[in-house]
Parts: sequence; structure tokens; C-alpha cells
Amino acid sequence: MPTRSARTAWNGSLNEGGGTVELTSSGTGTFDVSFPKRAADNADGTTSPEELIAAAHSSCYAMALSGQIGEAGGTPQNLDVRADVTLGPDPAGGFRVTTSKITVRAEVDGLDEEAFLKAASAAKEGCPISKALAGVEISLDAALL
Repeated sequence: MPTRSARTAWNGSLNEGGGTVELTSSGTGTFDVSFPKRAADNADGTTSPEELIAAAHSSCYAMALSGQIGEAGGTPQNLDVRADVTLGPDPAGGFRVTTSKITVRAEVDGLDEEAFLKAASAAKEGCPISKALAGVEISLDAALL
């Protein structure tokens, strides 16, 4: 299986410094990162590790759900998946990722609601990023359109 890479260049202290993260495997972009903006409500044009985890979780979950729907005999027509990843205080000190909330709205042929919800739950458990986030509270809000 392949290995994917990203690279970050950082200059300065935690609170005054900043950096850029480059998606080196795909070459699709370089994005600014900043701790003060990471911890603020408004990202103001920068990304954060939590946003990148959210991107990874939403895309991984969409792939896993598509596979689960197919295994259950359905055909996914449209999957709209959002992951909201929260940074919070760590009781041991510092910060930690505390939650990832997956929200999916789907158009699916060939499955009733019960079968879809079973596939959605299986995708949450089977998604490799969900597995990587062991120790993080992962919730799921899934519904057919």
C-alpha cells in the first residue's frame, strides 16, 4: 500500500511564528498554518491540523460508506459528507483532538432507511481514519434525502 506525505516549514515561536504545510504526494497545494489562528474561531485564510483531519475523515468515510452501500446491494447516487473536528484542552495538559462529528446526507438506490443506517454505522467503524482516531469521540448523523 502507498505512503502519502506532507511537509511543514515553520519559522518562529508558537505564538508569533507561522508556517506552511505542503501536500507533497499530490502536489495540490501549499497552505498557511498559524497557532493563534488554529486556536481562534475564525481561521482567517489558514488551515490547521484539525481541518486537515476533517478533510481526511470526511473523504475516507465517503469512500467507506460507498463500499458498504454496495456490499448491502445498494447504489450510492450522492453522498454529502461533512466532518467537524474539534480541538480542546487535554486533561493531561496541552491540547488534543476531542471529537469528530460526521454528518452525511445521501441519495441511495436499492436500500431502505434501516439498511442505509446499518451501512452508515459500519462505514464509521471501518473507515481507516476512524480507526486512526481511536480515543477520539466520533459521532454520526446519517440520513437519506
